[in-house]
Amino acid sequence: MPARQDCRRIGLLLPSSNTTQEPEFTRILPDGVTLHVARLPLRTVEPSSTARIVEDIETESQKLADADVDAIVLAATAPSSRNGLGYDQELIRRIETASGKKATTASTALIQALTALQVKRLVIAAPWSEATNVTSAAFIEASGFTVLAHRALGHVSNLEIGLLGEQTAYDLGVALDRPEAQAVMLACGNWLTMGIVDRLESMIGKPVPTTNQVSLWAVLRLAGYHAPVFGWGRLLRDYMA
Repeated sequence: MPARQDCRRIGLLLPSSNTTQEPEFTRILPDGVTLHVARLPLRTVEPSSTARIVEDIETESQKLADADVDAIVLAATAPSSRNGLGYDQELIRRIETASGKKATTASTALIQALTALQVKRLVIAAPWSEATNVTSAAFIEASGFTVLAHRALGHVSNLEIGLLGEQTAYDLGVALDRPEAQAVMLACGNWLTMGIVDRLESMIGKPVPTTNQVSLWAVLRLAGYHAPVFGWGRLLRDYMA
């Protein structure tokens, strides 16, 4: 067993109905990094649910601190962007105050990833409702980027989203891409996406940030891990430093 100094621990705050993030994170995490999870209540992706999900954020962050994680990520795009510019930073402060650990959110990570990738214009594909997409797009635009188009599959049940195959993400990404877009964002942490990122990037010739990809990229770097992670898109491969 590696000594504590040789192991990094990632704390993941995820919606209680999410069935995708644990498998995707575990599949991607490099050797010497372990995953530790706490769940926040959410069954449907709609405004009232994405507001209530953070009510227990202090309690669950404290539980992750009990495992001595190195950094914590709230890997949920809609809940961390729903109240507009600055809301993600408020959530980070709540997590860090409760846990004493460094923290980030999926929305914060996305903005950092787009900046690192030098992307200013993007499109957003998502499995949830169009109303949720509008809220997420507004957060991104308020952060200084241009959302050229967005399209949603219209699911409200988070369990239903978790059952969607990776091909739905690939097909919607291809359909929504346009020449003037510099990236295609696949939003929602419960949507299976990571297995098609390399293939979609090769097909369209531009970055494909996803909720789980940017969340993992950001929390790994917060935890002090900076080596390339291959096979899951150019962000994890080329921008870990």
